[in-house]
Amino acid sequence: MKTIFILMDSLNRHYLGLYGAARARTPNLERLAARGIVFENHFAGSMPCMPARREMMTGRLNFLEAPWGPVEPFDDCLPNELRAKRGVYSHLITDHYHYWRPMGEGYHELFDTWEFIRGQEHDPWRPLVGDPQAPPHKGRYSRQFWVNRRGMDTERDEDYSTPQCFMRAIEFLQDNHAADNWHLHLEVFDPHEPFVCPSRYLKMYGDTWDKPFAFQWPDYAPVEEGPEAVEHVRNCYAATLTMADAWLGRFLDQMDALDAWKDTTVILTTDHGHLLGEHGYWAKNYPFDYRELVHIPLILCTPESARAPKRAKALTATIDLMPTLMDLHQAPLPPHVHGKSLLHLLDRDGPHHDAVLYGYHGKDIGMTDGRYTYGRQPLPGSFLYHYTAMPRRYFRAREKLAAAEVGPFLKHACGIPVYRVKVPSHRHHAAPDFNPLYDIQADPGQAQPIHDARLESQLAAKMRELLQRYDAPECQYARVGL
Repeated sequence: MKTIFILMDSLNRHYLGLYGAARARTPNLERLAARGIVFENHFAGSMPCMPARREMMTGRLNFLEAPWGPVEPFDDCLPNELRAKRGVYSHLITDHYHYWRPMGEGYHELFDTWEFIRGQEHDPWRPLVGDPQAPPHKGRYSRQFWVNRRGMDTERDEDYSTPQCFMRAIEFLQDNHAADNWHLHLEVFDPHEPFVCPSRYLKMYGDTWDKPFAFQWPDYAPVEEGPEAVEHVRNCYAATLTMADAWLGRFLDQMDALDAWKDTTVILTTDHGHLLGEHGYWAKNYPFDYRELVHIPLILCTPESARAPKRAKALTATIDLMPTLMDLHQAPLPPHVHGKSLLHLLDRDGPHHDAVLYGYHGKDIGMTDGRYTYGRQPLPGSFLYHYTAMPRRYFRAREKLAAAEVGPFLKHACGIPVYRVKVPSHRHHAAPDFNPLYDIQADPGQAQPIHDARLESQLAAKMRELLQRYDAPECQYARVGL
């Protein structure tokens, strides 16, 4: 078996034609969807970027015990498991520089080989002692971003890192399509912000922005700009996505030319969405976890996709990706995996999860059963613990680490002692005085919260059941009143 896992960061489901939207031009995502199965009810789990990736590697929710962090020594990770149990060769191609930043340690070293394409966002790449020449701008500013762009032809696709990732993946296919028993993790940062690409892509959207300053990278904050600015940022996002889609198309062309579909499975998904003015917010992390952030795309194409093109309505989640890839390679799962393989859904749609959890460490705990979403907010003054055997987060806050407890607190940690660091809970921005509950079938825009004590009691009981199922630390129950 050969498997290709394509991860596009911050890929908004509600911008994709394959989900009934028409906001962005993505003919190649639709082309891929036509070869396989599109999952209608797929949800994120641990957020944001690195928690999601740890979940993809382990098949376990981790936001209940840790925030953004490295691979832990007790984690049973996909590339290692495939290598040990089936002799699978794994390769990573990515421009996601967070793997090489503090608290992203260990992920790339899971793979037999890896390639890192430089230059995204704040990537500390090109040197410059003096200040770069940057245009007037609004929103976030990164000195390093403008330094990295000094050596680019910004009108040439090949000077952007996402096209370069697809170029390297094409080379990998050319070199290895005749071999068997490999796994390619192809990960591109786009359409993550900053939303930049050659101008011809932006022109596709009829953008009329004529202000004397750049606005391609909004702050992580409520929207204060007018409709013209919101429309411009949405156009920039769509244009950046269209560039990524065009290069996905070149990769799919190579799959076609090599007839690789006959013995290769391709999975494409994202880590989370990104708010572009919806609900009055930019970006993620601090607001309520609306559907635009947690209801995410997933496409699965196997050589046996006899139902394709089809839609699966089963409730699925990020925790299912690792066990699915293990199943494709006929590798037994390690213990403590929370997710379940999706392969039983290829022949016939049916039940999968009854409900799933999602969220950020220390913020609300979110849940959906496919009909309702329920956000359980932390109580005022409540706290929880960060559990880790890799306390990189505290290298500038040694007093916090000095106050930590150490012990075998996690039953899935193979007896390895971990630090237990006490941290405060926090509510989402402008949180109301109730636990937000929505019927996402009747109210997909989550505009009208439901106030139904009996229904909330049922969902709270289900959340408690899931917390037990997913090995939640005891502190999680008390801090949300369960």
